[in-house]
Amino acid sequence: MTVHSGRFGRDDRAVDRWPRLPFEVPAGCAGLTVTLTYDRGGGAVLDLGCEGADGWRGWSGGARDSYVITPSAATPGYLPGPLEPGEWHVVLGLHRVPADGVAYRVEVTLGPASVPASAPPPPVPQRRPRRVLPAEPGLRWVACDFHAHTEHSDGTLTVEQLAARAAARGLDVLAVTDHNTTSHFRSLPAASARYGVHLLPGQEITTDLGHANAFGELPWVDFRRPADTWRAAVDAAGGLLSVNHPLAADFGWVHPLAEPPALAEVWHWSWLDRRWTGPLAWWRAAGLGVIPLGGSDFHVPGEGAELGSPVTWVAVRSVSTEGVLDGLRAGRTAVGPAVDGPVALRLGPDVVVLDGDGALLLGPDGERRPVRSASASFPAGPGGHVLIDPDGVVLALCG
Repeated sequence: MTVHSGRFGRDDRAVDRWPRLPFEVPAGCAGLTVTLTYDRGGGAVLDLGCEGADGWRGWSGGARDSYVITPSAATPGYLPGPLEPGEWHVVLGLHRVPADGVAYRVEVTLGPASVPASAPPPPVPQRRPRRVLPAEPGLRWVACDFHAHTEHSDGTLTVEQLAARAAARGLDVLAVTDHNTTSHFRSLPAASARYGVHLLPGQEITTDLGHANAFGELPWVDFRRPADTWRAAVDAAGGLLSVNHPLAADFGWVHPLAEPPALAEVWHWSWLDRRWTGPLAWWRAAGLGVIPLGGSDFHVPGEGAELGSPVTWVAVRSVSTEGVLDGLRAGRTAVGPAVDGPVALRLGPDVVVLDGDGALLLGPDGERRPVRSASASFPAGPGGHVLIDPDGVVLALCG
């Protein structure tokens, strides 16, 4: 057994927020078990992860205090596979360190270990009828949620349970975006096929200075490096990077970026009162050319967010990872409160408003246009448009 123990103070956090604690793995190792214990007094929070001799093996943040990795199985959030010999590291995250510090102990045990089996896949639910929206020739609008979590980070559902819930909610596409890991990727294709919802591979790059979603079948993105390197890595791998919940509580976006983001989660479940103008003010300050997304940030059934609230409509040529990414790159998005809620979307040179009778359409130049029918069309200007009700409640928006 390898043991690391001691005390982290705020000066330690200032120097290195992600300390690496080494241990040796011999050839032919049958498995490893890591356990973290620490004093949670004073609001201390330590995160937990693993880096193998050949690269990243997983992250559980503050959701777990232990993990197991073997050649054939691993704790959700971690990658199973051969344990390459050499120097490995337990990676800690000094997320919250009280004024008097936090005492910790890490134990690493090598040898055979077992991983509890996941819950069996749920039955395929009856899904609600798909909503058909007017689209350009060759395109169709699909209902998407670009932010959700599973047991591979701090969610409670398996990938299959999440997919079943997405189908029942009427989604066509769901991005599964577990924190700082790609361990969920291997389960996505089979669950997509079984439940009839395309599960878009994603990873939420998570730090205390802000979060971003990287979309696509991408290599793991190192959250410990500057945010501009995330964009470069994602672009090089053919994916897309989106800033998440830029104004949300104590995890809003404060990372420096050389350029404004191409996409941003303008509408997040934490927009609890849609008369608040903060998200719209951020979008305008970032530039209304930033492509707007919506994300539920779903974690736990019955707690806070629900899948598809908000919903992002994307006009795609195919319901596939590349088809969705192409739609996002082109800016073909519209965001609303739910699959059956009001919609404002671009159709050729116009913005079409559906189910918005009595609302106002705000153009990028500030012009207000009354909506006087269940289906109305207006000439579109360059940049984002917002649909509000007479009391200033945001009903929908589009890029």
